[in-house]
Amino acid sequence: MSEPPTTERLLQEALETLAAEVRPAPDAYRTARGDWLRRERRRRMVLAIAITVVFALATLIGLWVLNQTPSDPGVIFDDTPVPSAAAPFPGPAAP
Repeated sequence: MSEPPTTERLLQEALETLAAEVRPAPDAYRTARGDWLRRERRRRMVLAIAITVVFALATLIGLWVLNQTPSDPGVIFDDTPVPSAAAPFPGPAAP
C-alpha cells in the first residue's frame, strides 16, 4: 500500500509542476544586467556628489573660520619691550 499524500508532498508536486511551466524571457539576463549597471552608476554618482558637497562645505567653513580671526596681533607677536628683569639668556660661558 502507498502512503496517503501529505501536505508537504502535495505542495512539492504543485511547485514542481509550476516551475516546469516557467520559461525565462529571452533577454532576461541582458535586462537584469542593464538594471544592475544603471543602479551601480547611480550609486557612484550619488557618492561622488556627496563627497563633492562635503569637501566644498569643509572648504567654505575653513575659509570662514580663517576670516573670523582678529586683525590685531595676538600675544605671541606682541612688540612691547622686554623688561630688564627678564633679560635674554647670555649664552654659554667663555673659558
